[in-house]
Amino acid sequence: MLGTGGTLAPAAQAAAAPATQTAALGPYDRGPNPTNAILEAARGPFAIADTTVSSLQVTGFGGGTIYYPTSTSEGTFGGIAVSPGYTASRSTMASFASRLASHGFVVFNIDTLTRSDQPASRGRQLLAALDYLTQRSSVASRVDANRLGVAGHSMGGGGTLSAANSRPQLQAAIPLTPWHTTKSWTGVRVPTMVIGAENDAIASVNSHAKPFYNSIPASSEKAYLELNNAGHTAPNTSNTTIAKYSVAWMKRFVDDDVRYDQFLCPVPSTSTTISAYQGTCPHS
Repeated sequence: MLGTGGTLAPAAQAAAAPATQTAALGPYDRGPNPTNAILEAARGPFAIADTTVSSLQVTGFGGGTIYYPTSTSEGTFGGIAVSPGYTASRSTMASFASRLASHGFVVFNIDTLTRSDQPASRGRQLLAALDYLTQRSSVASRVDANRLGVAGHSMGGGGTLSAANSRPQLQAAIPLTPWHTTKSWTGVRVPTMVIGAENDAIASVNSHAKPFYNSIPASSEKAYLELNNAGHTAPNTSNTTIAKYSVAWMKRFVDDDVRYDQFLCPVPSTSTTISAYQGTCPHS
């Protein structure tokens, strides 16, 4: 739990000890060698803090909360912007955003301009948030502006696709149970993991997640993960499967950290938590 003043509460600080530096395989590898236990834990190996950004300080989006690793001993970190879904605030994505940060990212969990903003608008807002994060935020010096990703839930997931389509320089995108009226994303070149939910009654995988994934060119890195027996709001709660594969995807493509290929290639088998998985492998 985060304490007041943007730091982890004492008990959480003890649980989230600073990462152990290991021999780096690449210039952007951060943290210890990954294991299933590390990825499935409630928090990653980096202690984090947070800072709130008022909507009055920014233009193009509604402010939000930035979660960031407290240590800079390993250098700068990749930056990720996260959008909530239709009618929702950033509080619905706080668990997801802070968990990503605890694995060595600076994560901007945003509020949108209005809670009824449509996916295309949310996509523009995600990009505006990344620009603020890397250029004007109080933690800009901690972020590598050349290593950025986006993620979002529902209409925020649709916005994630819109952002990836309009800014191919991004390194990774993760639409979570995404919703969008546009079904074809043949222009997406950003490595994209689409996460759908088998029992989603709002953004049915057959009408949204699957067509989105299938339309992304085979020449682009992509993956489709379908959560077994899950519904539309699965990303709004602490979900180990979502966290594990989201971290692995962001690490692999934002950080170009090939240590995480092992969790993505060969593609994971179906299980009690995964009803379907497709992907372009190998990545390395």
